Amino acid sequence: MYGNAPFAGTDDVDVPTLSAEQRQHLRRDLASVAARTRELLPDEFAVGLELSASPEGPRATVAVQPPVGSMVSAGYTPEDTTDIRIAEDERTDIAQGLAASAALQVKQAMGDTNSQTAQ
Repeated sequence: MYGNAPFAGTDDVDVPTLSAEQRQHLRRDLASVAARTRELLPDEFAVGLELSASPEGPRATVAVQPPVGSMVSAGYTPEDTTDIRIAEDERTDIAQGLAASAALQVKQAMGDTNSQTAQ
C-alpha cells in the first residue's frame, strides 16, 4: 500500500547523514555556486539554494528563476560523505552551466513571444 511513499522500504537502508561541520562546508560551497551564478547573470534573475536530505543522502540544489521562462536547477549529491566538499572547478562549471541554461530559457521564452506577436 505504501510502495510509492517516500518512507517505503527505508527501514533496511543506511542513509548517510552529515555532521554539523560537514553540512556547514557543503552549504558554504553551495553558497559559492549561487554567488558565482548571480555574478554571471543580470539582477532580474533570482538565484536560490537548498540543502536537503534524500533517501540517497544529502542533496544540494541551486536554482535560477529567469525573468521569463522556466526555472533551471542543478543538483549535487556527494558521492562520499567523508569528503563532501565541492571542488573549485566543479563549482565554476555548475555556476556557468546554470547561468547559460537560464539565459537560454529567456531566449527561448522571448522567441516564443516574438513568434506569437508576429502572427
